[in-house]
Amino acid sequence: MRCLLALCLAAVPALAEAALTNWISVAEDGRSFVLRPSGRAFQPWGFNYDHDESGRLLEDYWEREWPKVEQDFREMKDLGANVARIHLQFGKFMKGPDEPNPEALDRLGRLTALAARTGLYLDLTGLGCYHRKDVPAWYDALPEAERWRAQARFWQAVAARCAGDPAIFCYDLMNEPVAPGSPRKPGDWLGPPFAGKHFVQFISLDPAGRPAPAVARQWIDTMTAAIRRHDPRHLVTVGLVDWSLDRPGLRSGFVPDQIAGGLDFLCVHLYPEKGKVAEALETLRGFAVGKPVVIEETFPLKCSMAEFEKFLDGSRASAAGWVGFYWGKTPAELRASGRIADALLLGWLELFQRRARP
Repeated sequence: MRCLLALCLAAVPALAEAALTNWISVAEDGRSFVLRPSGRAFQPWGFNYDHDESGRLLEDYWEREWPKVEQDFREMKDLGANVARIHLQFGKFMKGPDEPNPEALDRLGRLTALAARTGLYLDLTGLGCYHRKDVPAWYDALPEAERWRAQARFWQAVAARCAGDPAIFCYDLMNEPVAPGSPRKPGDWLGPPFAGKHFVQFISLDPAGRPAPAVARQWIDTMTAAIRRHDPRHLVTVGLVDWSLDRPGLRSGFVPDQIAGGLDFLCVHLYPEKGKVAEALETLRGFAVGKPVVIEETFPLKCSMAEFEKFLDGSRASAAGWVGFYWGKTPAELRASGRIADALLLGWLELFQRRARP
C-alpha cells in the first residue's frame, strides 16, 4: 500500500507544473478531482500557510515583507506541494458591513498571481477571526442576520476578484464553524483560544428552536449564493472539525450528510491520536457521504510518525487529498535548530517530501 501511495503521489508535482492553465473540478466518480480541460486526475497534496514561524498571520506581513511570501511559496513548491491553504481575516478585508477593503483585495490578487507563477493552487479560507484584537467591534455587535449579510459581502468581494483565475482550487467558507445547540452570550462568536488563536467560530448565538444542521445548511446556502453571484465555477467547501458527526457528545451541527448538498466537496480537520488510528479512520469514513473528502488539516501532533504514516495509508480509501502545515522554516533550517518542536516539524516535512516524490 505504501508503494502504491508513493507512486500515486509522485505524479503530483508534475501535474502542478502545467496545472495552472487548467481548472479543478469534481470528477465524474464524485469522489475525486480532475483538471479541465486536460482531463488528468488531480490529487491535492499541500500545506496550510496559516502563519509564519513566529506566529504572525499572513496579513501581518504580506504588505511589508512580500519577498518572504514569495520565498515561502517557492519552498512549499520545492517540497512537492500543489496546494497552499490561505486564511483571510474578515477584519482585514472588510472596513464596514458593506465596505470591502480594496487594498486587501489588491494584495489577494497579487497572491493569486504568485500562486500561478509558482504552480500552487490556492484553498482560500475566509471569514477568519483568529486574533481577537483584529475583530472589528462593529462586527461582533451585529445580530445574526446582519452578520451573515456582512459575511456574504466578504465572499462576494473575494469571488468577484478571483472568478477568472484558475489558480484557485476552492473557497472554504470558514475554518471550523459551529452552529450552537443552546443560546450563547451576546457577542460571544468565538470558541476558546488554542495557541493564542481562535480557530472555532459560531455562526449563530441562538438556535431559536432551529435544529443546528438546519442553521448550518441555511448559512452555507447564504454564503454559496453570494459566491455564485460572481463565480459559477470554482469549488466551494467548508473546513469541518472532526466532531461534526451525528454522535453522542460534542457536535458542531455541521453534520456531513445533512450539509453536503450545498457544497462541492467536504473538508475535515483530523489529527490521529496515539493508539487510535483505527478510530481516526472510522471518523474519516463518516465524512464520505457521496462527495470528495479532503483532509484539510492533519499533522502528527498527537501520535508517532509511524502511526501517522499508517493513518495516511489507511485514509486513501476515503480521502481525495491531504493538506498539512508549513510555517516558513525549510528542512535545512529545522535541522540546524536543535529545538524539539523543530525536530517534529522536520520529521513531518521529510515525510511530506518523501510521499510527494519517491
